[in-house]
Amino acid sequence: MKDEIVKVLTMVQEGKIDADKGSELIQLLKEKEETGNGQLRKTDKYLEKTLKIRVVSSENDNVTVNLPIKLVKVVLMAGHSIAASIPEAQKYVKDIDINLIIDAIENELDGQIVDVKSANGDTVSVIIE
Repeated sequence: MKDEIVKVLTMVQEGKIDADKGSELIQLLKEKEETGNGQLRKTDKYLEKTLKIRVVSSENDNVTVNLPIKLVKVVLMAGHSIAASIPEAQKYVKDIDINLIIDAIENELDGQIVDVKSANGDTVSVIIE
């Protein structure tokens, strides 16, 4: 199944499909594997949640990102290994403990996980709901 997921991520990266379609395909692959095992996992409901990133700037430079959790986990693992292999990006990812983030997802971390407010009114929020 990992090979199929890598193919889907490659299609997303190349712009052949969008992230929502990629997420849908990955979910179908997982369901196919789970159906073969005859069991559904407890985390299925959690994987339907969304990681929401909100940046509100005092200068109206606002950012809104919504990512399905089921896609976040796969992209984190692939993206981290890709970034770690690029010399210019290595310094940015060398101190990121990707396993800690994956563990948080697997342990169904929920709610607001980041809340930053600057003195000039900028805010950053990361929420799983």
